Amino acid sequence: MKIACLYKPALIFFVTITGLTACEKEKSEPQQLSQIYPSYNISPKQPDITGMSSNAVELAAKMKMGWNLGNTMEAPGGETGWGNPVITEDYIKFVKQKGFNAIRIPCAWDWHHVDNRATAHIDQKWLDRVKEVVGYCVNNDMYVLLNIHWDGGWLENNCTPAKKDSVNAKQKAYWEQIATSMRDFDEHLMFASANEPNVDNATKMAVLRSYHQTFVDAVRATGGRNTYRALVVQAPVELFDVKSLPTDPTPSRMIYEAHNYTPFQFAALDEDASWGKMFYYWGAGHHSSIEPERNATWGEEDEQLKGFKLLKENFIDKGVPVLMGEYGAYRRDGSKHVPLDLATHNDAVDYWITYVTRQANAHGVIPFWWDTGGTLDRKNYKVKDQRTIDALHAGVQ
Repeated sequence: MKIACLYKPALIFFVTITGLTACEKEKSEPQQLSQIYPSYNISPKQPDITGMSSNAVELAAKMKMGWNLGNTMEAPGGETGWGNPVITEDYIKFVKQKGFNAIRIPCAWDWHHVDNRATAHIDQKWLDRVKEVVGYCVNNDMYVLLNIHWDGGWLENNCTPAKKDSVNAKQKAYWEQIATSMRDFDEHLMFASANEPNVDNATKMAVLRSYHQTFVDAVRATGGRNTYRALVVQAPVELFDVKSLPTDPTPSRMIYEAHNYTPFQFAALDEDASWGKMFYYWGAGHHSSIEPERNATWGEEDEQLKGFKLLKENFIDKGVPVLMGEYGAYRRDGSKHVPLDLATHNDAVDYWITYVTRQANAHGVIPFWWDTGGTLDRKNYKVKDQRTIDALHAGVQ
């Protein structure tokens, strides 16, 4: 998700809600391939369990609260493409000092970092830079989730039988390169197959499962520590459960990822849309009598509890950990639309943050806050929104 321009619909909470579209996605259809890409698994290693002893449940238990490097490594043209500065090790240390021990790195590869489209070859300089940022995190005892994120939509917008073969070919080529490049990191590093795949029926779900399977096969084939690395998949929970997980030759290393911007009208919508108006006020005791037309009319505590219960029953209780890889609700106090009852609005945002974080923690879900530089200043390493930081910590106490 890119909060700055809301460049794509969020996977609203844990299921796909028809019609809730934040804005138009850019359209990017992969070309049907006339040839199979070359194999990039050219130096497979023997399995190496050194530093990889934790299974997925044990690994998840080590993560307390996560942070997203949003609008950065997935930005067009490189990490400064959406106005953020380059990530430094000092920034990672700053995030850790604020109480987070995990980092999610949304990352683009296809969009602007392929230097030979005929062979799906990733620019080595980009691989090296991503590896450097991962190193900043691992070297500071931070757990890292690295994915293929949006990336022009080549995978997530093409979970269709017509695109299945071409997307799988690209998925294999990219993950062979990414996995080989990052292979020597220990269990602090996890890989995630995709981000918010656009799937709303069984046919698309079957195609998405093939993309996840290609991901698992490609990573495992590179060997070394990747034989045991924790791997993360996403899919709408109403179409997916533990029985739908890809086949993995290494047992107990799969993790499910959900996102939570429920209700999107309150969490992040920055202007009224044809399908609904912005909510400024959310939750029990946080509705406004001054501006009642902006009170949330759906997606409040009961909906949150329902979603967390579903995650726990479908995955956690069956031995598959869950990461809430993105979540957030953001203040309108500096936007073009300022709530008339600003105090109640800010209290409602605080309440949403604490409530959702607390429920995630209570249900065994590991939360990763989505930030694009609005809460922690990436240039000066200062807190820009102390209320948000305080609300997050209140949720894990």
